[in-house]
Amino acid sequence: MENNKKTDQHGENYSQPPFAKQAQTPPGTEQMMRPKPDHGEDSYQGSGVLANRKAIITGGDSGIGKAVAIAFAREGADLLLVYLSEEEEQDALETKYLIEQENRQAILMRGDLKQETFCKQVIDEAIAEWGKIDILINNAAYQMTYESFAEISSAEWNKTFDTNVHAMFFMCQYAIPHMVPGSTIINTSSINAYEPNPGLLPYALTKGTIQHFTYALNLQLSKEQKGIRVNCVAPGPVWTPLIPSTIPDHDTFGADNPMERPAQPAELAPSYVFLASVGSSYIAGATIPVTGGRNTL
Repeated sequence: MENNKKTDQHGENYSQPPFAKQAQTPPGTEQMMRPKPDHGEDSYQGSGVLANRKAIITGGDSGIGKAVAIAFAREGADLLLVYLSEEEEQDALETKYLIEQENRQAILMRGDLKQETFCKQVIDEAIAEWGKIDILINNAAYQMTYESFAEISSAEWNKTFDTNVHAMFFMCQYAIPHMVPGSTIINTSSINAYEPNPGLLPYALTKGTIQHFTYALNLQLSKEQKGIRVNCVAPGPVWTPLIPSTIPDHDTFGADNPMERPAQPAELAPSYVFLASVGSSYIAGATIPVTGGRNTL
């Protein structure tokens, strides 16, 4: 099934459900998605607001992470991208290529962020290469859909919190000692922090936790006068590899949103650029909702 396209008020054409049914195993890959996600490959234009900054992005091979990586590179930053498995290798290499096309450095690290030792290795690699970290994007996430509460095993519960919450904690703990005043941490939350989807119960709880962590960590670092701002982006439905690999009804994904479609990853990247730049110097402990009109009050 070919997807439709809808023209918005700015004259842009965006993919609109229904999409083709497309079975994937988690975490999924961009290469198999139909339609292919838009990461801003042909549209994002930088202006140098992150010139010579050094940024780590977890989950940087595809989806939101890839879109942010492309935008950061076009704004002048060097990147270290973390991804999970060999299955995601092709997506990661393509992202690396796009970064290098902007004459920026792209370091790839494959490994499991659920392991504290790997989180430390990521930070150690960044410091060995750059001597500092200016921007940390905690974006990697895991979700799975459950028909009933009884389906949620302790292993699944732990995997979701280990990936979405504990990895973020470890990355922050090891990165912050190497971050100077003016550095930023940006975490990825979700509309599920405001409107929990019962079928994504563990995931929804982790996303609420991420927002509370963001606010509390920012207060703590402010109290310690670190000069490091911590903020958060809360996306609504976004067309990424997680969707066809974890949501059975992905053919109608985003149709119930006010804009009647999911976001493309390219539509999220500018919020991360803004929060990473000096243009947001008075924004701290905050969440920017990019939800396509979904209520976050």
